[in-house]
Amino acid sequence: GKITVNGRDQETYFARPTLRLIVNQPFQVAGRENQYDVVATVKGGGLSGQAGAVKHGISKALQLAEPELRAALKAAGFLTRDSRVVERKKYGKAKARRSFQFSKR
Repeated sequence: GKITVNGRDQETYFARPTLRLIVNQPFQVAGRENQYDVVATVKGGGLSGQAGAVKHGISKALQLAEPELRAALKAAGFLTRDSRVVERKKYGKAKARRSFQFSKR
């Protein structure tokens, strides 16, 4: 199948082969390579995070299209959302946890 990300071909959007590998993982686990066309829109984050987001979206869509694939996708961990977000900056600190430079003298 043809994978289009943000209106551009997968090869041009995800230039690194590892990122393309990540995006194609759900199809390989499900044994459905070249059977579906994908049109994805991603915003925010870096390329690696976007590749992960596309992988998650493809996995969810595959599960909706073919419910019997859920077990295989879940075992591979593709249906779990990575809920990590940036910790907020606290007042009295330089960053989230880093304190301002301390001078003894």
